[in-house]
Amino acid sequence: MNANPADPAGTQAVAISGIHKTFNEGTDDEVHALEGIDLTVAPGEFVSLIGPSGCGKSTLLRLIADLLQPTSGHIEVFAKPAPQARVDRDYGMAFQTAGLFDWRKVGANIELPLELMGWSASKRRARSAEMLELVKLPDIANRYPWQLSGGMQQRVAIARALSFRPRLLLMDEPFGALDEMTREHMQKELLSIVAELDTTVVFVTHSISEAAFLSNRVVVLSPRPGRVHRVVNVTLGERTEDTREDPEFFKKATEIREALRSVEAAS
Repeated sequence: MNANPADPAGTQAVAISGIHKTFNEGTDDEVHALEGIDLTVAPGEFVSLIGPSGCGKSTLLRLIADLLQPTSGHIEVFAKPAPQARVDRDYGMAFQTAGLFDWRKVGANIELPLELMGWSASKRRARSAEMLELVKLPDIANRYPWQLSGGMQQRVAIARALSFRPRLLLMDEPFGALDEMTREHMQKELLSIVAELDTTVVFVTHSISEAAFLSNRVVVLSPRPGRVHRVVNVTLGERTEDTREDPEFFKKATEIREALRSVEAAS
């Protein structure tokens, strides 16, 4: 588990209490995005958020990251208010598009957060090289993002998000634009990376099989306004290629699918 000596015993990686989010409140364009969200994520967990389009999955992720503020309710990250966790850089983020800067070489892209944090050039280069080894791309530091495949770009984006060793990684459909084989490969790589760094992950996806393969728990959200409809526990042990052929994997994928169907039928 992702323990930290400074954290009190029992500290949650993420604690969400009574979260409501309304956009354009009090106007004709008012949108109730989330309602009454209560959720905790333990250190070292991999938790996926899944639900119909527009249910607030990405909104919830951005609330955790303090990129949006809740209308009401409270979010803590490692026992800190979300704004303080952002200042303390307790989390990294990865999105569906890699978001790399084409005019910066790969190594310089990975170094960017460290540069903003005031790391010396030598320490930045050393960490960048370390992260490229971790994502199994050790020889591309001097290439530009436009010279890489989509899967390679996403690995670089993950390396950048993890470059300063955040305890929490927030991911918003990072593999959604990849072909199926590359996506499955990236799923295995991600699990290997976060296991090595002992990182907690909150992961947004539309894919039932992806959620079942990656997660310890899958949180199924209702249509807007998003609420926690069901939480599916996934206990598949170490994930390998054989996991995808395991009857228990199919059982969990079916359980997630039925939860999605039931929430859509109830809406």
